[in-house]
Amino acid sequence: MRPRSNCPGIALGILIGLASTGAAASDGELRVCADPNNLPFSNSAKAGFENRLAAMVGEHFGQQVAYTWWAQRRGFVRNTLNAGKCDVVMGVPVGYDLVETTNPYYRSSYVFVARQDNHLDLSSLLDPRLHHLVIGVHLIGDDGNNPPPAQALGEQGIVDNVRGYSIYGDYRRADPPARLIEAVENGEIDVAAAWGPLGGYFAQRSPVPLTVTPIQDYERFGPQQFQFSIAMGVRKDDHALRDRLNAFIDEHRSEIMSLLRSFGVPLVEKPVTASGGHE
Repeated sequence: MRPRSNCPGIALGILIGLASTGAAASDGELRVCADPNNLPFSNSAKAGFENRLAAMVGEHFGQQVAYTWWAQRRGFVRNTLNAGKCDVVMGVPVGYDLVETTNPYYRSSYVFVARQDNHLDLSSLLDPRLHHLVIGVHLIGDDGNNPPPAQALGEQGIVDNVRGYSIYGDYRRADPPARLIEAVENGEIDVAAAWGPLGGYFAQRSPVPLTVTPIQDYERFGPQQFQFSIAMGVRKDDHALRDRLNAFIDEHRSEIMSLLRSFGVPLVEKPVTASGGHE
Protein backbone atom coordinates (compact mmCIF):
# COMPACT_ATOMS: atom_id res chain seq x y z
CA MET A 1 0.00 0.00 0.00
CA ARG A 2 1.05 3.55 -0.51
CA PRO A 3 2.00 6.06 2.22
CA ARG A 4 0.38 9.34 3.28
CA SER A 5 2.11 12.27 4.90
CA ASN A 6 3.82 10.84 7.97
CA CYS A 7 2.55 7.31 7.47
CA PRO A 8 3.01 5.01 4.46
CA GLY A 9 1.49 1.87 3.15
CA ILE A 10 -2.17 2.22 3.74
CA ALA A 11 -1.68 5.79 4.83
CA LEU A 12 -0.77 7.26 1.45
CA GLY A 13 -4.11 8.71 0.98
CA ILE A 14 -6.38 7.25 3.59
CA LEU A 15 -8.20 9.22 6.27
CA ILE A 16 -10.59 6.71 7.67
CA GLY A 17 -13.47 6.53 10.10
CA LEU A 18 -13.78 3.39 12.16
CA ALA A 19 -16.60 0.88 11.88
CA SER A 20 -16.58 -2.39 13.76
CA THR A 21 -17.99 -5.78 12.90
CA GLY A 22 -17.97 -9.29 14.20
CA ALA A 23 -18.20 -10.95 10.79
CA ALA A 24 -16.32 -14.22 10.69
CA ALA A 25 -13.94 -15.37 7.99
CA SER A 26 -14.63 -18.41 5.88
CA ASP A 27 -12.44 -21.34 6.94
CA GLY A 28 -11.71 -22.14 3.30
CA GLU A 29 -10.74 -18.62 2.23
CA LEU A 30 -8.14 -16.01 2.98
CA ARG A 31 -10.21 -12.87 2.44
CA VAL A 32 -7.98 -9.99 1.35
CA CYS A 33 -8.85 -6.28 1.06
CA ALA A 34 -6.99 -4.68 -1.87
CA ASP A 35 -6.94 -1.92 -4.46
CA PRO A 36 -7.56 -3.13 -8.05
CA ASN A 37 -5.28 -0.46 -9.60
CA ASN A 38 -2.37 0.12 -7.24
CA LEU A 39 0.85 -1.41 -8.55
CA PRO A 40 3.38 -2.32 -7.31
CA PHE A 41 1.21 -3.31 -4.36
CA SER A 42 -1.90 -4.85 -5.93
CA ASN A 43 -4.16 -4.87 -8.95
CA SER A 44 -7.10 -6.84 -10.30
CA ALA A 45 -4.73 -8.99 -12.40
CA LYS A 46 -3.06 -10.01 -9.09
CA ALA A 47 0.30 -8.80 -10.40
CA GLY A 48 1.42 -6.79 -7.34
CA PHE A 49 3.80 -7.98 -4.65
CA GLU A 50 1.00 -7.86 -2.08
CA ASN A 51 -1.02 -10.17 -4.36
CA ARG A 52 1.94 -12.55 -4.59
CA LEU A 53 2.40 -12.39 -0.83
CA ALA A 54 -1.30 -13.14 -0.28
CA ALA A 55 -0.95 -16.17 -2.56
CA MET A 56 2.00 -17.38 -0.46
CA VAL A 57 -0.03 -16.97 2.73
CA GLY A 58 -3.04 -18.73 1.23
CA GLU A 59 -0.92 -21.67 0.12
CA HIS A 60 0.66 -21.90 3.57
CA PHE A 61 -2.76 -21.82 5.25
CA GLY A 62 -4.31 -24.21 2.73
CA GLN A 63 -6.86 -21.55 1.77
CA GLN A 64 -8.06 -19.96 -1.45
CA VAL A 65 -7.43 -16.21 -1.69
CA ALA A 66 -10.64 -14.21 -2.20
CA TYR A 67 -10.48 -10.45 -2.84
CA THR A 68 -12.64 -7.51 -1.92
CA TRP A 69 -11.54 -4.75 -4.31
CA TRP A 70 -11.80 -1.13 -3.24
CA ALA A 71 -9.84 1.95 -4.33
CA GLN A 72 -7.39 2.91 -1.61
CA ARG A 73 -8.83 6.29 -0.83
CA ARG A 74 -10.85 7.80 1.99
CA GLY A 75 -12.94 5.07 3.63
CA PHE A 76 -10.90 2.07 2.45
CA VAL A 77 -10.63 0.30 5.82
CA ARG A 78 -14.14 1.32 6.87
CA ASN A 79 -15.69 -0.13 3.71
CA THR A 80 -13.64 -3.32 3.54
CA LEU A 81 -11.90 -4.72 6.63
CA ASN A 82 -14.08 -3.08 9.27
CA ALA A 83 -17.25 -3.82 7.28
CA GLY A 84 -16.44 -7.53 7.57
CA LYS A 85 -16.08 -8.00 3.81
CA CYS A 86 -12.49 -9.22 4.12
CA ASP A 87 -10.05 -10.07 6.89
CA VAL A 88 -6.55 -8.82 6.06
CA VAL A 89 -4.88 -5.84 4.40
CA MET A 90 -1.49 -6.95 3.11
CA GLY A 91 0.42 -3.71 3.70
CA VAL A 92 -0.02 -1.17 6.53
CA PRO A 93 2.49 0.81 8.62
CA VAL A 94 3.37 -0.82 11.93
CA GLY A 95 1.18 0.69 14.63
CA TYR A 96 -1.48 1.98 12.23
CA ASP A 97 -4.25 2.67 14.70
CA LEU A 98 -7.28 1.60 12.69
CA VAL A 99 -6.18 -2.04 12.54
CA GLU A 100 -4.28 -4.67 14.51
CA THR A 101 -0.86 -4.97 12.89
CA THR A 102 1.33 -8.04 12.59
CA ASN A 103 5.09 -8.10 12.96
CA PRO A 104 6.70 -6.07 10.15
CA TYR A 105 7.80 -7.96 7.05
CA TYR A 106 9.83 -5.16 5.47
CA ARG A 107 11.10 -1.64 6.02
CA SER A 108 11.60 0.90 3.25
CA SER A 109 12.45 4.55 2.74
CA TYR A 110 11.53 7.54 0.65
CA VAL A 111 13.92 7.75 -2.28
CA PHE A 112 15.24 10.11 -4.92
CA VAL A 113 14.71 8.89 -8.50
CA ALA A 114 16.72 10.51 -11.31
CA ARG A 115 17.88 9.77 -14.83
CA GLN A 116 21.16 7.90 -14.81
CA ASP A 117 22.52 9.97 -17.70
CA ASN A 118 22.19 13.18 -15.65
CA HIS A 119 24.75 11.89 -13.12
CA LEU A 120 23.16 13.73 -10.20
CA ASP A 121 24.23 11.23 -7.52
CA LEU A 122 21.67 12.87 -5.27
CA SER A 123 20.92 11.45 -1.82
CA SER A 124 20.81 14.29 0.74
CA LEU A 125 17.88 16.56 1.54
CA LEU A 126 20.51 19.19 2.36
CA ASP A 127 22.13 19.11 -1.10
CA PRO A 128 22.28 22.76 -2.28
CA ARG A 129 21.38 21.69 -5.83
CA LEU A 130 17.83 21.05 -4.65
CA HIS A 131 17.28 24.82 -4.70
CA HIS A 132 17.67 24.77 -8.48
CA LEU A 133 16.61 21.32 -9.71
CA VAL A 134 13.00 20.70 -10.75
CA ILE A 135 11.70 18.25 -8.14
CA GLY A 136 8.55 16.13 -8.40
CA VAL A 137 6.59 14.84 -5.40
CA HIS A 138 3.36 12.96 -4.90
CA LEU A 139 0.43 14.89 -3.47
CA ILE A 140 -2.10 12.97 -1.42
CA GLY A 141 -5.79 13.43 -0.81
CA ASP A 142 -8.36 15.97 -1.92
CA ASP A 143 -6.55 18.68 0.04
CA GLY A 144 -3.23 18.06 -1.74
CA ASN A 145 -1.60 17.01 1.52
CA ASN A 146 2.19 16.95 1.31
CA PRO A 147 4.31 13.84 1.99
CA PRO A 148 7.50 14.09 4.12
CA PRO A 149 9.92 15.05 1.29
CA ALA A 150 7.71 17.95 0.20
CA GLN A 151 7.41 19.21 3.76
CA ALA A 152 11.17 18.97 4.29
CA LEU A 153 11.82 20.87 1.05
CA GLY A 154 9.30 23.52 2.08
CA GLU A 155 11.06 24.00 5.42
CA GLN A 156 14.16 24.95 3.44
CA GLY A 157 12.27 27.39 1.25
CA ILE A 158 12.42 25.03 -1.73
CA VAL A 159 8.95 25.62 -3.15
CA ASP A 160 8.88 27.30 -6.56
CA ASN A 161 10.81 24.49 -8.26
CA VAL A 162 8.67 21.69 -6.78
CA ARG A 163 5.98 20.05 -8.94
CA GLY A 164 3.11 18.03 -7.46
CA TYR A 165 1.66 14.83 -8.97
CA SER A 166 -1.48 13.32 -7.48
CA ILE A 167 -0.89 9.90 -5.95
CA TYR A 168 -4.37 8.97 -7.21
CA GLY A 169 -4.06 10.57 -10.64
CA ASP A 170 -6.49 9.49 -13.33
CA TYR A 171 -7.84 6.22 -11.94
CA ARG A 172 -9.11 5.27 -15.42
CA ARG A 173 -5.46 4.75 -16.41
CA ALA A 174 -3.28 1.94 -15.13
CA ASP A 175 -0.90 2.65 -12.28
CA PRO A 176 -1.70 6.31 -11.45
CA PRO A 177 1.41 6.81 -9.22
CA ALA A 178 3.65 5.99 -12.19
CA ARG A 179 3.09 9.47 -13.67
CA LEU A 180 5.66 10.91 -11.26
CA ILE A 181 8.40 8.51 -12.39
CA GLU A 182 7.41 8.96 -16.04
CA ALA A 183 8.03 12.69 -15.55
CA VAL A 184 11.63 11.84 -14.65
CA GLU A 185 11.93 9.57 -17.69
CA ASN A 186 10.80 12.22 -20.15
CA GLY A 187 12.77 15.08 -18.60
CA GLU A 188 9.73 16.97 -17.32
CA ILE A 189 11.43 17.04 -13.91
CA ASP A 190 15.04 16.46 -12.82
CA VAL A 191 14.34 14.27 -9.81
CA ALA A 192 11.41 12.65 -8.02
CA ALA A 193 11.10 12.17 -4.27
CA ALA A 194 8.87 9.10 -3.89
CA TRP A 195 7.96 6.33 -1.46
CA GLY A 196 10.54 3.60 -2.05
CA PRO A 197 8.36 0.72 -3.30
CA LEU A 198 6.73 3.05 -5.87
CA GLY A 199 9.99 4.63 -7.00
CA GLY A 200 11.88 1.34 -7.12
CA TYR A 201 9.22 -0.59 -9.03
CA PHE A 202 8.53 1.96 -11.74
CA ALA A 203 12.22 2.84 -12.11
CA GLN A 204 13.00 -0.86 -12.57
CA ARG A 205 10.58 -0.97 -15.50
CA SER A 206 11.55 2.35 -17.07
CA PRO A 207 12.79 2.33 -20.70
CA VAL A 208 15.30 5.01 -19.58
CA PRO A 209 17.92 3.93 -17.00
CA LEU A 210 17.08 5.54 -13.65
CA THR A 211 18.85 5.65 -10.29
CA VAL A 212 17.00 5.04 -7.01
CA THR A 213 18.68 6.31 -3.83
CA PRO A 214 17.27 6.30 -0.28
CA ILE A 215 16.91 9.85 1.02
CA GLN A 216 19.50 10.78 3.64
CA ASP A 217 19.96 13.63 6.17
CA TYR A 218 16.30 13.70 7.16
CA GLU A 219 16.83 13.73 10.92
CA ARG A 220 16.62 17.52 11.24
CA PHE A 221 13.11 17.47 9.75
CA GLY A 222 11.50 15.55 12.59
CA PRO A 223 8.84 14.65 13.48
CA GLN A 224 8.58 13.86 9.74
CA GLN A 225 9.51 10.22 9.09
CA PHE A 226 11.19 8.98 5.93
CA GLN A 227 11.47 5.28 6.75
CA PHE A 228 8.62 2.97 7.71
CA SER A 229 8.20 -0.64 8.78
CA ILE A 230 5.32 -2.34 6.96
CA ALA A 231 3.13 -5.12 8.34
CA MET A 232 -0.19 -6.79 7.56
CA GLY A 233 -3.38 -5.48 9.17
CA VAL A 234 -6.38 -7.35 10.59
CA ARG A 235 -9.40 -6.24 12.63
CA LYS A 236 -8.49 -5.26 16.17
CA ASP A 237 -10.29 -8.22 17.73
CA ASP A 238 -8.82 -10.82 15.35
CA HIS A 239 -5.84 -11.90 17.41
CA ALA A 240 -5.98 -15.46 16.08
CA LEU A 241 -5.40 -14.38 12.47
CA ARG A 242 -2.74 -11.89 13.57
CA ASP A 243 -0.85 -14.67 15.35
CA ARG A 244 -1.10 -17.03 12.36
CA LEU A 245 0.22 -14.29 10.07
CA ASN A 246 3.07 -13.56 12.49
CA ALA A 247 4.08 -17.21 12.36
CA PHE A 248 3.98 -17.13 8.55
CA ILE A 249 6.15 -13.99 8.42
CA ASP A 250 8.71 -15.47 10.80
CA GLU A 251 8.91 -18.74 8.87
CA HIS A 252 9.05 -17.21 5.37
CA ARG A 253 11.13 -14.09 5.87
CA SER A 254 13.76 -15.00 3.26
CA GLU A 255 11.13 -15.77 0.60
CA ILE A 256 9.37 -12.49 1.38
CA MET A 257 12.63 -10.56 1.00
CA SER A 258 13.29 -12.23 -2.35
CA LEU A 259 9.79 -11.30 -3.53
CA LEU A 260 10.24 -7.67 -2.52
CA ARG A 261 13.64 -7.39 -4.20
CA SER A 262 12.20 -8.79 -7.42
CA PHE A 263 9.77 -5.85 -7.42
CA GLY A 264 12.55 -3.32 -6.90
CA VAL A 265 11.55 -2.45 -3.33
CA PRO A 266 14.41 -0.57 -1.59
CA LEU A 267 14.91 -2.33 1.74
CA VAL A 268 16.54 -0.70 4.75
CA GLU A 269 17.56 -2.03 8.14
CA LYS A 270 15.85 -0.65 11.22
CA PRO A 271 18.20 1.81 12.98
CA VAL A 272 20.21 0.48 15.91
CA THR A 273 20.01 2.54 19.12
CA ALA A 274 22.96 3.49 21.32
CA SER A 275 22.07 0.65 23.71
CA GLY A 276 22.57 -1.84 20.89
CA GLY A 277 18.87 -2.60 20.44
CA HIS A 278 16.53 -1.56 17.66
CA GLU A 279 14.27 1.45 17.76
